[in-house]
Amino acid sequence: MAMSRRKRAKAFRGVQYALLVLAVVLLALFANWPEIGRAFFNLDAAAEQFPGIITTALVNTIIYTALGFALGLGLGFVLALMKLSSVAPYRWLATAYIEFFRGVPVLLVFIAFGFGVPLAFQLHFDIYSTAMLALGLVGSAYIAETLRAGIQAVPPGQVEAARSLGMSSGRTTVTVVVPQAFRIILPPLTNEVVLLTKDSSLIYLLGLLQGEYELAKFGREGLNETGSLTPILLAGLAYLLITIPLGYLSRYLERRTGRKQQRGLEVEA
Repeated sequence: MAMSRRKRAKAFRGVQYALLVLAVVLLALFANWPEIGRAFFNLDAAAEQFPGIITTALVNTIIYTALGFALGLGLGFVLALMKLSSVAPYRWLATAYIEFFRGVPVLLVFIAFGFGVPLAFQLHFDIYSTAMLALGLVGSAYIAETLRAGIQAVPPGQVEAARSLGMSSGRTTVTVVVPQAFRIILPPLTNEVVLLTKDSSLIYLLGLLQGEYELAKFGREGLNETGSLTPILLAGLAYLLITIPLGYLSRYLERRTGRKQQRGLEVEA
């Protein structure tokens, strides 16, 4: 006798739970727990990381990310307007910039601004300026596309209503389009901050003074000094202190934006 659809779905869920339990049991049986404990949960090595991992590494990670995001947001806004411009050369320049920085690994951009650009142009960037330039230039390419999509998502009726009230094109963009576009793109912008936070770890390749350490560099130095992977684990947990709240914020903003858009569609209907 053939099983009903409901019973097949129930049996399939049972198989999935059984596989999950089997995987956990196998992991528990074959893992070398004493060695894992010594490698990752060394309390003496963990104690040595405080308070520097918070007061220096975490703070510097936030500073590098904030500088990069500030430059990326400003430059991304200009690029988004250039991409939507009716003047073809502006669109070409913005497209070339966006495609270049979205296609080049962030690591190469860090190396370029850490070694290449200072050598070629006889310039000197401190580590904070280098982080801002590398993260900001790459971030702006992604933010520009997000902003462009947000601007294009603003209902045309809003623009037409503003123009019918006598607003100029520029004033309509600044007072009507841009504020609504920013509300739409807040969730993806939050995701961009998460990506920049993780990308900021690449700055350790440029060589940092102790007071400039970010989380990845701090964890690596702790590994060298203690011979334990506990500092790496702590650095990873510190990253999660930043990224998990941002992830929840992104999902909250996404739900809130979705509800507002739904209400807007119902009003227009």
